[in-house]
Amino acid sequence: MAGYDRALYQMYLAKIPMFSSCTENQLDLIAQLGDAISTGNGRDLIREGDVGDGFYVITSGSATVRRGGRDVARLAAGDYFGELSLFDPAPRNATVTAAGPLSCVMLTRAAFRKALNDVPAIRDALLQGMARRIHELDQRV
Repeated sequence: MAGYDRALYQMYLAKIPMFSSCTENQLDLIAQLGDAISTGNGRDLIREGDVGDGFYVITSGSATVRRGGRDVARLAAGDYFGELSLFDPAPRNATVTAAGPLSCVMLTRAAFRKALNDVPAIRDALLQGMARRIHELDQRV
């Protein structure tokens, strides 16, 4: 937990659809497993094509998302990326680069699995949150 504001990270986690059904205690457990990361302008956090092993939540600063060498999005505090790598180590589909000083909290797949194994109710809450998100997306089509 040292190195970042766990309460801020927990607040951001609660806004992420797959974590939206988690209780405050479950979010706190997940937040405890995160690692603070700080980097400078122009540094890549993840690279397109690399195998994914972490989920990131930006706590301050901003980043640029590029696919195929083209800018496709800008991320800021509270935004997140890499969540699918918690479930599948498939290659990253984009590069995320710091646009100035950037701070994030990273949750590795190993830490995430530990949370799921230690507290099975988190798995149920995640599945419920993911199902809710799928329903929301289906309604948009």
